Amino acid sequence: MTNPLKCNFCSKPATVHLTQIINNTVHKVDLCEECAQKKGVTDPSGFSLADLLLKASLNPEAEAGVVRCEQCGLTQADFKKLGRFGCPACYEAFKDMLEPMLAGMHKGSIHQGKIPRVALSRKSLSDRLTKLEVDLTEAIKSERYEEAARFRDEINQVKQSVSPKPSP
Repeated sequence: MTNPLKCNFCSKPATVHLTQIINNTVHKVDLCEECAQKKGVTDPSGFSLADLLLKASLNPEAEAGVVRCEQCGLTQADFKKLGRFGCPACYEAFKDMLEPMLAGMHKGSIHQGKIPRVALSRKSLSDRLTKLEVDLTEAIKSERYEEAARFRDEINQVKQSVSPKPSP
C-alpha cells in the first residue's frame, strides 16, 4: 500500500488534491482538510488556484522575481487578484506579462481604434488631391503643359466630387 500524500503546508495527510496546467506545466497542490478550509478551497465561488499557487510560492512565475510598478507599487500578484492596474505606469511595468495575454485575445497588443468609412474616403481623396497638386507643380516647372492640363482637370474633378453641389 502506498503512503498517503502529505499537505503542502503542514504534515497532515492530504485529502484535497488540486491540479492546474499553466504553459504546459502541471502544478499540483495537496492540502489537508484544515488547510483547504483556511485557503478557501471548499468555497467554489471564492477559490482561485492561481491565487493559491502565488501565495504558496509554488508558481514558477512568483519564484522568478516579483515584478512591481515603480509608481504605485502594484505587484503581479495584486494585478491577478484585483483584475486591474493601479496606475498608467503599470502597463509598462507588466508589459512582458500583458503582451502574450493580449495577443491571445485580440489581433494585436496596440489599440488602433476604428476609423469611420466617411473619414477614410475623405482622407484618401485628400491624399489623392495633394499628390495631383504636387504632380501639377512639377509638370509646370518642367514645362510639360499638356500633362499639367490633365492634372488640373483631375484636380477639378476631385474637388467637385468632394464639395456639395449648390441647390437652385
